[in-house]
Amino acid sequence: MTPGAPYFGAPCFFDLSAATSRSVFRLPALSIHRAGGTQLSKDVASPFMHPGYRPCVGVMVLNAEGKVWIGRRASSKKKNSPPGPKLWWQMPQGGIDKGEDPAAAALRELHEETGIGPTDVRIIAETSHWFRYELPSTVAGRKWGGRFKGQTQKWFAVRFSGSDEVVNINPAPPHEIEFDAWRWAAHGELIDLIVPFKREVYVAVLDEFRGLLTG
Repeated sequence: MTPGAPYFGAPCFFDLSAATSRSVFRLPALSIHRAGGTQLSKDVASPFMHPGYRPCVGVMVLNAEGKVWIGRRASSKKKNSPPGPKLWWQMPQGGIDKGEDPAAAALRELHEETGIGPTDVRIIAETSHWFRYELPSTVAGRKWGGRFKGQTQKWFAVRFSGSDEVVNINPAPPHEIEFDAWRWAAHGELIDLIVPFKREVYVAVLDEFRGLLTG
């Protein structure tokens, strides 16, 4: 298929129990700093210990060529984005349910947003920390009903072994459409394409997963 063009495949169903038997390596912790010198918030504790921050997972999907799956944020989501010179792209991410294993949440969110199921991916790494970021004040009041001021995230890297035809960015109700297009991108493109308030987290995630990146 043509990279960047939406593909609407058939939905599939899967058993999330596969996530609990994963074999992954955890990369060493890094010292991540903002450009101004202040440290990016990192935690090793449960994300539910930080009221006001939505517990969340992010997924870096890598294909055989080392390229990263990114989706263009759907028009229905743009009201929550700050203005910018272009449309924003990002990697899949989503919230963790209370009591849910983060790896299971990562596979569930990946499937809900992209149609990619666990038979098409293998978890190969996870970040050593949870990363926190805050939403801009213009966004926080509208996003999630104003209940959260930001997110705390654990990131997973997965190796994609399926075909592009399994991707389905048009999920069945009640799931919302997150992306209106998708493509495989070189990791060097990601920072310029992500919405600015998530940029520092992306820098940190790319740094932790740098040993996996070849595209």
